[in-house]
Amino acid sequence: MGIQEMKKLSIVVPCYNESRNIPLILERFEKVVADDSVEVLLVNNGSTDGSAEVMNELLPNYPFARVVSVEVNQGYGYGILQGLAAANGESLAWTHADMQTDPFDVIKAWKIMQSEPDTSKTYVKGVRRGRAFFDEFFTIGMSGFESILLRARLWDINAQPNVFHRTFYETWQDPPSDFSLDLFVYYEAVRRGLTIRRFEVFFPGRIHGESSWNTGLRSKWKFIRRTIDFSLAMRKNLNHRG
Repeated sequence: MGIQEMKKLSIVVPCYNESRNIPLILERFEKVVADDSVEVLLVNNGSTDGSAEVMNELLPNYPFARVVSVEVNQGYGYGILQGLAAANGESLAWTHADMQTDPFDVIKAWKIMQSEPDTSKTYVKGVRRGRAFFDEFFTIGMSGFESILLRARLWDINAQPNVFHRTFYETWQDPPSDFSLDLFVYYEAVRRGLTIRRFEVFFPGRIHGESSWNTGLRSKWKFIRRTIDFSLAMRKNLNHRG
């Protein structure tokens, strides 16, 4: 891990044009990070809204946080993967920067993981509550499709946060750089027989800004097409393994 001290938990937060949410993220994490065994990595994922300047100004006041810079946005998953590669934690996590998932939920997920007999074989993931009807309907459809296609029980695939042990992360091969990363990691946890723990997280509307992808029916359709293409490729690899 180099000269940096090994942490107990590293939390990766991919930030794409979230300059107005960054102060809120840091303030909230300051309240829930109890000691220096936890680090927060804000990934400036190719933002063009002044996020870099906001981070540089604020981070000296938050010693638990540091920045991972991605010069050009190459996808949601790419930003997370860059953050994970830079992380020093024995346990690893990621959550969104839009404040729709409370940063405290990451700590809650980590505590759930620590309650298990073998943390190295445990994967903890939220289950969203309080969402709009259409979004919930979309989740039901995608969960059913993926479960049937991949022959595994997969529910609320894009829910946050995600917490897992470093040893699980080190087994990943060719993870995707887009929103399919959520599916890839969840499915790998199921396929490898990890203990899957789910817990409810309240999912309110965004405080600032707009989603970088969920902007209407057209964006959802593009997301569905990309996810289906990736799922079919995963299914093909499964058949080859079999």
